[in-house]
Amino acid sequence: MMDAARARKLADRIQQVVAEMLERRIKDPRLGFVTVTDARITADLRDATVFYTVFGSDAERADSAAALESAKGVIRSEVGRQTGLRHTPTLTFKHDPLPDSAKHIDGLLAEARARDAEIAKRAEGARHAGDADPYRKPEADEPDESADEAAHHGDEPSDRAGHSAK
Repeated sequence: MMDAARARKLADRIQQVVAEMLERRIKDPRLGFVTVTDARITADLRDATVFYTVFGSDAERADSAAALESAKGVIRSEVGRQTGLRHTPTLTFKHDPLPDSAKHIDGLLAEARARDAEIAKRAEGARHAGDADPYRKPEADEPDESADEAAHHGDEPSDRAGHSAK
């Protein structure tokens, strides 16, 4: 059984080593502005997945993926040297779509805020349709029905429910 805390520490260390390698030692011209976002390792410590993002176009993303694939052996050797594991995990590089999704969501939220502002601007001088008080009220010259009934039954004693006692 593998210790989850140890696996997380190892994944963090792999992330650091890969980021340092990409920044300092890998000089492939195809490698764009790559950021290592996360690393995960299997429970048996045999396979590690390194997630990355590339700032730029789809072509730059494809070039960076090819550069990472070609430098995989050198990076894996350095990971093995710096972690001191008996078996160095195989590395798999995977593009992390999370920043792209976040950018898309930010765009949608900005669009929603703009629409809300436009609706608020339209509503500034608006008034409700109809009267201010939409409920009907009896007019002053119309006799009130409840007053009529009280006058009609005024001579009969009644209980609490309004029924006559007779």
